[in-house]
Amino acid sequence: MTAAATALCVFAAVWILSLPSPATLRLTAVFRVPPTRSHRPAPAVIAWLRTTVGTLRNRHRNVAKRRAAVIELCDGIAVELAAGRPAAVALAEAAKLLPAMPGLAAIIDAAQSADDVPAALIRASTTEGCEGLRLLAGCWRIGMDRGSMLASVIDGLAEALRDEQSHREEIALQLAGPRATARLLAGLPVLGLGMAAALGARPLTFLFTTLPGVCCLSLGTTLDAVGLWWTARLAKSAEQVR
Repeated sequence: MTAAATALCVFAAVWILSLPSPATLRLTAVFRVPPTRSHRPAPAVIAWLRTTVGTLRNRHRNVAKRRAAVIELCDGIAVELAAGRPAAVALAEAAKLLPAMPGLAAIIDAAQSADDVPAALIRASTTEGCEGLRLLAGCWRIGMDRGSMLASVIDGLAEALRDEQSHREEIALQLAGPRATARLLAGLPVLGLGMAAALGARPLTFLFTTLPGVCCLSLGTTLDAVGLWWTARLAKSAEQVR
């Protein structure tokens, strides 16, 4: 009930503030430039926003797929080692069953050619989402040098990475509400523009064809983008498992 009343108050405040004042109309009349047909900023802005959002979603999805692939790689190596296969063969066979990801071909080549496998794993771990490969490289080096039970060590690593991923997903679920609130607040200016246009104030003409409007648009867009960036940074910092 409180949330509904708050939303209603915000909507009423935006509606009242969006009403064009006489001073605004006089300022628009003074600085107005005759619009031309070449000014079509709104479709360009919408297309840019769609592209940006799509890129961010694809990046997040690819990072999640890489983390899952690293866990599957550890599970596959542990299973192959438990079946009695040599470590290099177990790594190559387990890696072949994974979908393509950065550095995977180099890891397979290093395992098949008896090259420096930990170095190949560390190089591949620089890709976002493949950080677990650095831990796998450490386990691999210790197992080769000291002859410890490599299968049990890698199986424990897979379990630890799985717990870390579950913890990260739980944090992301808890941060879904604040992120949605930040996006809603960032979209309120667009709602204000729509309401002003419905009242006949022609806000796009003022924002894109007059000097004060361009200044207001630039400042507002910058502050809005900085707010979204800062919120995303805080959320990303909270998602990092320490």
